[in-house]
Amino acid sequence: MKLGIVGLPNVGKSTLFNAITQAGAESANYPFCTIEPNIGVVDVPDDRLEKLAKIHQSKRIIPTSIEFCDIAGLVKGASGGEGLGNKFLSHIREVDAIVHVVRCFENPDIVHVNGDIDPIRDIEIINTELLLSDMELLERRLERSSRAAKGNKELLAEVKLIEAILNHVGEGKSIRTMELSEEDNNLIKSFNLLSSKPIIYVANVSEDELLDSHDNEYVNRVREYAQEEEAEVIAVSAEIEEEIAQLDEEEKAEFLKELGLEKSGLDKLIQASYKLLGLISFLTAGPMETRAWTIKKGTPAPEAAGKIHSDMERGFIRAETISIDDLMACGSMAAAREKGLIRIEGKDYIMQDGDVVLFRFNV
Repeated sequence: MKLGIVGLPNVGKSTLFNAITQAGAESANYPFCTIEPNIGVVDVPDDRLEKLAKIHQSKRIIPTSIEFCDIAGLVKGASGGEGLGNKFLSHIREVDAIVHVVRCFENPDIVHVNGDIDPIRDIEIINTELLLSDMELLERRLERSSRAAKGNKELLAEVKLIEAILNHVGEGKSIRTMELSEEDNNLIKSFNLLSSKPIIYVANVSEDELLDSHDNEYVNRVREYAQEEEAEVIAVSAEIEEEIAQLDEEEKAEFLKELGLEKSGLDKLIQASYKLLGLISFLTAGPMETRAWTIKKGTPAPEAAGKIHSDMERGFIRAETISIDDLMACGSMAAAREKGLIRIEGKDYIMQDGDVVLFRFNV
């Protein structure tokens, strides 16, 4: 999973990226300090892995991971090339989902590219640039498809869909707010449109406002805006995430407890990303390693096996499966087997979050 972090200059985007990835990307109080996207890979926290590793006495634990891409601050006119905008927009096309950082804090020492704090204006500046870029791409595609559509039912259907999308986008609405069939959605994916990508709005607040973010007028305005497109909103403090990044797991837990927080901003962001993209994790374990694997909800067992190795999918025989909760309750695989809790599943089995599985295959 690859998430693209976007936002106007000086909203705390690179600060947040540095904190959650500890990648040391340059962060400065002037626009366009990020030109090429910075990449950071983050392990997905999953406390089930440690418990599972104890049962199997695994030598190592391998969590699944998320790739974060810190994309340079966009400005008004980016779709027309302002602020190296076209280059930055092309970077957004490569990600699975957008993490849009919005400034929701006052600080006279940090300049705002538009002079004052207005999160809805800031959101709409970026969303407009994404829409304009999509319109340009769609108009070119419509011209090509229209010329070739005579007598071709598939292309005629494509032309009709593009025209409907252009009408929707022309009203300033993102494509993700359209009601589309599964077939239409599959076609749109091939267009790689920016405003069709799932989005999470990250409201960056000051350290002393994080616990009371529901009282923050700016954050509440972002939540109201996001409701219209059923987007996720999480409030984080990039300042706090910077501090957390310097701590080990035990210190982190103590620090969060002192602040009255249940989870770090990173944990909340990962959880929201999984929900947004419809992802789950299944687990494998043995004496060598315990490991988590990320798949889409609704993935059948053979395809999940293919995440481990293509031979497993090709020669799939069966999946020996137990839920992590059942296994923890039993305390061992042997006890679970005695109680008949290890299931034998075939090719039609749909994987569930927290499945502990052993794939049998033959090639």
